[in-house]
This record gives sequence, C-alpha cells and structure tokens, in this order.
Amino acid sequence: MFYETATNDHGLPHDPFKAIVTPRPIGWITSMSAKGEINLSPYSFFNAVSDNPHMVAFSSDGRKDAVTFIEETGEFVCNLATFDLRDEMNATSALLPRGENEMVHANLEAAPSRLVKPPRVAEAPAALECKWLQTVPLRPLDGSDPRYFLVIGQVVGVYIDDRFLVDGMLDTAAIKPIARAGYRDYFVLTPETRFSLRRPSEK
Repeated sequence: MFYETATNDHGLPHDPFKAIVTPRPIGWITSMSAKGEINLSPYSFFNAVSDNPHMVAFSSDGRKDAVTFIEETGEFVCNLATFDLRDEMNATSALLPRGENEMVHANLEAAPSRLVKPPRVAEAPAALECKWLQTVPLRPLDGSDPRYFLVIGQVVGVYIDDRFLVDGMLDTAAIKPIARAGYRDYFVLTPETRFSLRRPSEK
C-alpha cells in the first residue's frame, strides 16, 4: 500500500505512522515552574541528538506544563522509564490540573538533583540533568501555526544506579528500559533480545 500524508487516506482503522517509527525511547521529563511546582510527564517523541556535547530533545503536542516550566526555569531532568516502572510512567500521563504533582499522583519518590533544581525520580535507575537550550516550533509545510514544539537541552549531569554498572559499562538490558510503539503498544529491552555488531571499520 501507499498513501499521501497530505490526505492521510490510508484506509486503515488507525494511522500507522507511529507504528513505523518505532520503538521510540520515552523521555520521562521532570520540570519545575518558577513557583516551584513540579511536573513529571512521559514523551514518546524523545531521543539523544548529540554526544559532544551531550544533548537530548523531546517534542510536545502543544505548549504543555513541561514546556512552560522548562522555559521559566531553564532546567529539566530526563528519567529512564523501565519495565518495573511502566504503571507509574503511565500514571504520570494523566491530565492533571496545573501545579498538581504527578510524582505524588503516581506514588513516586523525588530525589534531589545535583546540578539542576527539578528532582529526579528516585526509583529510576538513570537520569539526565539538563539545561534548556531552545524551543523550536515545528511549523508544517503549509505554513500553518505549529502544533508541536521541540525542546532541546544539554545534559550537564548523569545519575546512574551503581547496581547496573558491570565491568565499567552500563548494563542497559538489565535495566529493562521500555520504548513506545504504535497504538497502545510498548517494547522492552531485555538481555535475551540484545545482540552486538562490529562496524566495518572495527574489523
């Protein structure tokens, strides 16, 4: 099959786009307002975009509290969402009134960050402390007002639970991070599904 996205006339019950671009890491973002209000939200349009310097980005459908809070204070934290925390992560996607703490709503514990004010999720095995760089409105081809906003941050500090450091390397599979797919689906990375490849230049 083939369809043009201008009409999105694919004839399927649901748009398959998100099922094609998958799996996508989840940016479980902690932010703090100028008043000290805490927001914790999962974003499936998230990824690392640079490693020198370390940068991450997430895209928000509308200017939600996370975007507003980050722009107010210039800081945020990306917490690693894992299989063991899947229900808590999902709970933080609830549409709560502005200023209501999603950490409390999901029965999660806040741990102080080292270099930024927003706390990290204490139960998360890894977290990236970030300074806000810019927000980019994602204006479509037709020139209409942007619906999505890309938030880019530079990582200034990294937290890792020492239990997952093995022979000087992070055992990512042991953490069992989850990723978003299409529809209501998620994937989980496990030791059983891990494989390694050497680049041609390394052979």
